[in-house]
Amino acid sequence: MREKSTGDCKQKPGVIAPVVDLKRCEGKGDCVEVCPENVFEIRRIDQVDYLGLDLMHRLKQRVHGMKVAYTPNAHACLSCGLCVTACPERAIRLVRTA
Repeated sequence: MREKSTGDCKQKPGVIAPVVDLKRCEGKGDCVEVCPENVFEIRRIDQVDYLGLDLMHRLKQRVHGMKVAYTPNAHACLSCGLCVTACPERAIRLVRTA
């Protein structure tokens, strides 16, 4: 894991948040490994999220173990962009919240 100082990041906490596209995410955990602020966690996809997917993406979730990335600490994001770069599925984007 690359160490970053908060001086390298672009925003104060709470201005930008990562959003995970559950249709793309395969729960590989690269985002967890690179995030210096512990924004991400990999866990079983929530039932409501799973049911919101179309059949093809539900099957994809089953193939990939029903695991996806969630952002329980999105408020801590400093917009360093490491998660976006690390995600092999390009399932993460940063969006302005404020």
